[in-house]
Order: sequence, then structure tokens, then C-alpha cells
Amino acid sequence: MIAVDTNLLIYAHREEMEFHDSASKALGGLIASGKRWGIPWPCLHEFISISTHSRVFDPPSPMKLALGALDAWMAVPNCEMIGEGPGYFSQLKKLAINGKISGPKIHDARIAAICLHNGVKELWTADRDFSRYTSLKTRNPLA
Repeated sequence: MIAVDTNLLIYAHREEMEFHDSASKALGGLIASGKRWGIPWPCLHEFISISTHSRVFDPPSPMKLALGALDAWMAVPNCEMIGEGPGYFSQLKKLAINGKISGPKIHDARIAAICLHNGVKELWTADRDFSRYTSLKTRNPLA
């Protein structure tokens, strides 16, 4: 399974973003491939928070539009929402200790732990901070 990080969802959603076309093509290709892919629940929440934030975008995405984008992705048969479950916390502890995590960096550790816990083989992200989690393969499909 491939998981998709927030930044790629934002790029695909917001047409004015520099990487909009590349992100839309990458996500469209993933959808068309029929391969299992997922969105971690924290990325869904972060997508809503960022895309509708008036200090980030002028104008921000209206809530109905942001939720509609998520509805469309979630309606794709090969898309799964992935989250915590029994055993997740042990994975988070390992990543936090091995990655020397503190403070707000726990957010990315949570996403990485959710991915590993759910058998994700590759996380698509443009965020280099995930490289600290060597047990999770990452790829920037925009590069």
C-alpha cells in the first residue's frame, strides 16, 4: 500500500500551488493504477485545517469544497483511510526514541507510525522530515 501525505493532497487540491499539475497527475495515476493506497487520518485533518485557513490561503478553500475533495478521494475503491489500532503505540514509541523526537515533531512520527502499523510500503510526501524514519520508505513523486 502507498500512503499519501498532506502536502500532496494540498498541491492537488489548490490550483494556484506550484506543484498542482504534478501532484494531480501523480495522484490521478495512483488512483488509476488500481493499487491500494491510503490517507492517514491525521493527514485528512491537517488537509482540512490548512486548505480552509485564511492565513495560509487567500481566499481559503470553503469547507464544503475541502470536504468534497476528501469525499471524492475516499470514494475511490482502492483508497483506504488508515489510523491507529492495537499495537500502534509500540510503533510510535520506537520511532520517537530512534528518531530523537520532541515537541511538534511528534505529528510526523504519528503519521509514520500509522503507516508502518498499517503495512504501508511507501509514503508519498514532499516533506524531507520523514527521512528520519528509516523503517518507512518515502518517495517524492513530484521530484
